[in-house]
Amino acid sequence: MRIRMIRALASASLLLGAPAAFAQTNYESWPVLKNPFPSTGGNNVMIDKYDPVVSGGKCTTDFTAIVEGKSYYNEVVFDAVPAAGGILCTGGKWRAKDGSAEGTTPFEVFIKDGVKRMKP
Repeated sequence: MRIRMIRALASASLLLGAPAAFAQTNYESWPVLKNPFPSTGGNNVMIDKYDPVVSGGKCTTDFTAIVEGKSYYNEVVFDAVPAAGGILCTGGKWRAKDGSAEGTTPFEVFIKDGVKRMKP
């Protein structure tokens, strides 16, 4: 009896979690990508000249990080994942052009019919 109760609770929890798991993101509701925009890392850093291009299963772009009026030149590579009739640029890895820094970003871009939208 105890095993049946555990199985029933496990099944119920899976069913209750199912709507969230199957919910689809409405990428076309994301704002259009406009430059410059605030960095996801904060600290009053602005990102500019961000224009991802899809090729070979990747989204790539060079960009400028502007800190207190000084520009730092970088590049980012995302995985290009088919989504909702377009491409989701996700899993971004960036690096400074001079090799001084690198990291990952939670930032995402959705591209469909030539329109580039940024994750809110």
